[in-house]
Amino acid sequence: MKGNCISPNKQVLQFSSFWMSKAWLFTAIMLTVVAVAAPLSADTTFKDRNREKVEELRDDLREMITSARDKVFPSLVNIRVTTSRYIAGKEEKGQATGSGTIISPEGYVLTNFHVARNGHKFLCTLSDKQEINAELIGEDPLTDLAVLKLNLEELKDKGTQLSYATLGNSDAMIIGDTVMSMGSPWALSRSVTLGIVSNTDRLLASSNDDAGEMRFNRDQRTGIFSHWIQHDSSISPGNSGGPLVNLEGEVIGVNARGPANGTSMGFAIPSNLAKVVAADLIEHGQVPRSWFGWKLKPIKKSGLTEGVLVNSVVDNGPATKAGVKAGDIIVSIDNHPVTVWFPEDEPILLMRLASYPIGSEVKLAWHHDGHRLESTLVTTKLEAERGREAAFRRWGFVAVEITQTMARNRRLPDTSGVLVQGVRSGSPAQTAVPALNRDDVITAINGKPVNSIADILSIYNALDNTDTGQTEVMFEFARRGRNQLTLLDMQKKSASTPPREVAKAWIGIAVQPVLPDLAEHLGSPDAVGFRITRVYPGTLASQSDLIAGDIILSLNGDAIRPRSGQDFGMFHRLVRGLEIGQAAKLTILRDRQEKEVLVELERTRVTAAEVKREINEDFGLTVRETTFFDRDENRWPSDTRGVLIEKTERAGWAQVGNLRQRDLVLMIDKRPVANLKNFREIMESVTQGRQERVTFLVLRGVETRFQYIEPDWVPQVSGSSATSSTNIQ
Repeated sequence: MKGNCISPNKQVLQFSSFWMSKAWLFTAIMLTVVAVAAPLSADTTFKDRNREKVEELRDDLREMITSARDKVFPSLVNIRVTTSRYIAGKEEKGQATGSGTIISPEGYVLTNFHVARNGHKFLCTLSDKQEINAELIGEDPLTDLAVLKLNLEELKDKGTQLSYATLGNSDAMIIGDTVMSMGSPWALSRSVTLGIVSNTDRLLASSNDDAGEMRFNRDQRTGIFSHWIQHDSSISPGNSGGPLVNLEGEVIGVNARGPANGTSMGFAIPSNLAKVVAADLIEHGQVPRSWFGWKLKPIKKSGLTEGVLVNSVVDNGPATKAGVKAGDIIVSIDNHPVTVWFPEDEPILLMRLASYPIGSEVKLAWHHDGHRLESTLVTTKLEAERGREAAFRRWGFVAVEITQTMARNRRLPDTSGVLVQGVRSGSPAQTAVPALNRDDVITAINGKPVNSIADILSIYNALDNTDTGQTEVMFEFARRGRNQLTLLDMQKKSASTPPREVAKAWIGIAVQPVLPDLAEHLGSPDAVGFRITRVYPGTLASQSDLIAGDIILSLNGDAIRPRSGQDFGMFHRLVRGLEIGQAAKLTILRDRQEKEVLVELERTRVTAAEVKREINEDFGLTVRETTFFDRDENRWPSDTRGVLIEKTERAGWAQVGNLRQRDLVLMIDKRPVANLKNFREIMESVTQGRQERVTFLVLRGVETRFQYIEPDWVPQVSGSSATSSTNIQ
């Protein structure tokens, strides 16, 4: 990663772009060349004088950089975001980091949409290292911008004036201007890098002929209004949302995209666009825009000499109602000639059209099959492209509201119902017959209509809070035009108890096969058999004369000679064929001397594969009873009690709370957990009480640890159509 220290020569070259407009460029270059290239025989005083001029230029540049930095640095914030992502039918908690800039004394912070995306908690670190919570005011995916607001009540000194930066004029920037990127690369606090503007109207196109569309997902576009400022001041993950600053200390861009393929290219959203979007988000929580119901394309390579091509129109949209068809050439909008020749021209036109007040009457003129036509188009509101979504833990799926864009992308007849975004494996939704699938449209639950996330949440919470004894929930849904019904079985799942083996004879030792090649290395070629690796304490074998290191040569007079590693279990299989309570005669080799030892046979001990298990789907946790072998392998004291964590669901509450596989749960909320029955009773009490925090005391290795779980009992609702993530009660 490039640092903020650069060579003096590079400083002079970068500085020259600024002085070009000041008519100092020629003097600066000549002084530098003379100072570097003057022959050794030149007059020493002359050389010293020119060297002083170069140092003066360096000092001037350093002073300008320092001044610009000091104007913006106090307004920088590091943003830590707690996110909820929806993958494979479940909610996954996570964290993201980014940067932002305070842009007003009220504490509004400008950042990227992709920094705030899916966030429901925002913690901002200020320049004085104070950590302040913030709320999401609004987000605009189409420009990849968002605005947060700091909770100023949390400031240590509430009377202190909050530092904020000035948004400058991005249109004044020219190629070669010196700029600085500020932010928190790799989550490191406050960094600055230096570079120049490489391009002031970069379009990130998908091909030479088409502007293309960048997307966050199938439904959500971004960057369609942006002319990016391309620059080479180094930015890295974590810089997103941070400011691009000119040498006057003004923010002239919001960094959004970093290096690709190891190059030093960065891309920033121009400040003039960010100003408008931020003002709308602060006032409305969203950006009100007009929608024309068409997609346009530049006329480059089309053979046309004027206008812009209508690439497609939306059925029953404003353009269709005005009589415009795909293939028409728009030549005039509100009596102003229109020509979009290059893809770089398209964002300017799209922004101009979107800025019309919603419901505007716009006069259009276009060419259709060689004829000039005119009409008036009435704009409608540009709706959010993707709806709000939420995970329904007990049912086992994620649902999302259907927008017009989503309905068109899936050829749905309308936006009624709620779309299934994903189904969790093994959940009631997945095990139902028929099972719910991705892209199914839920239209009713238990006969109650569903048309929004609020509808489905209301039904979910009512069923969750009502003790009706109902174990099945009926879903009505549409799949590829067919209306279907299914029942979700809501009975609590507890892992089935595996069958236990019939008790058989066992000797309380662990063994390993000794093959001929190992016997040779032991110095006893005839010592082929089974070597005792452990005599289990508390067993009848521990009361015999057997010790670790003995090699068992025969059982009741019959030689035992393993031939390969596949005979690992031969010894215990032979023992299980005997009767419990009998005495087995073992011939062993110890110190190269054969010896006979009698051992009373006892019944086999229960293994991990045979014990009972309990699944808690709310916490994403599977636990099981402990066994004799668990206690022995972990060297637990004989009085140790608890249940062993066998599995934690990825990104489930237990895993997010740092519970791990092989942890032994000793207590939950100070209540001892002796067995599965205790565990089940305590967890049922926790669920009924909907506690905000649940404390687990676990034994991990030789240490006890307190782990805190913070359940989200009410589904989190997030999405770009909401002004913020919301809990709907």
